[in-house]
This record gives sequence, structure tokens and C-alpha cells, in this order.
Amino acid sequence: MNLALWIIAGLLAAVFLFAGSTKLFMSREKLAQAPGGGWVLDVSAGFVKALGAVEILGAVGLILPALLGIAPVLVPLAAVGLATIMAGAAIVTYRRQESTHVLVDVTYLAMAVFVAFGRFGPESFTV
Repeated sequence: MNLALWIIAGLLAAVFLFAGSTKLFMSREKLAQAPGGGWVLDVSAGFVKALGAVEILGAVGLILPALLGIAPVLVPLAAVGLATIMAGAAIVTYRRQESTHVLVDVTYLAMAVFVAFGRFGPESFTV
């Protein structure tokens, strides 16, 4: 299970690092043109940038604390934070009637919950 948790955490970290970077460094108008990106026009540019920064921090929080052995309790906390973001994303895409993107959001949500459950419970970094 430890290997599965590391793989899922690595995949989530890569996804959120990419997604956060695009939100942080691309313009709102360019993001809106991407498939499923119309939601950015419903919120402020500051919110999009802040969300991007939080996603990058979450991606870092999934890997670095465990890798360095410094405050590894941050790994499941980062997973809970990213799960919360994905729950919100699923709600927004559902309201926008973008069913394909809802499935993607729910998949990432399930992956984040798996990491949080595993790292808080059976495969915790604390003894």
C-alpha cells in the first residue's frame, strides 16, 4: 500500500503542479479558451492566481515533507486540502453542466482522499 500511496501522491503532485502553474502564469483569457476553462471568467483574476498558488503548495506538500522527513504530517493535510479543492471544482463543473470534467474532478478527489486516508491511517509516517 505504501508504494501505491507514493505513486498516487506523485501523480497528484504532477497534475497539481501543472494545473497550478498554468493558473498562476497564464492569462485568464487564455485559460478560458482551454477545454473546461470557462469557469475562470466567473471568478476574479486574483482568485485564479491564488488558486494556482495553493495548488502548487499542495503539490509540494504531497511529496517534500515525506521525502525530506521534515513534518511528514503535512502530506495527509496537503491531500485533504487538495481533496477540498477538487470537491469545489466538481461542484462548479457540475453547475456548469460539464459532465466530462466532473468525472475528472471526482477522480482526482478520490485519489486525494486515498492519499489522505492512507497517510493518516495504515501507512502513516509516524510510528
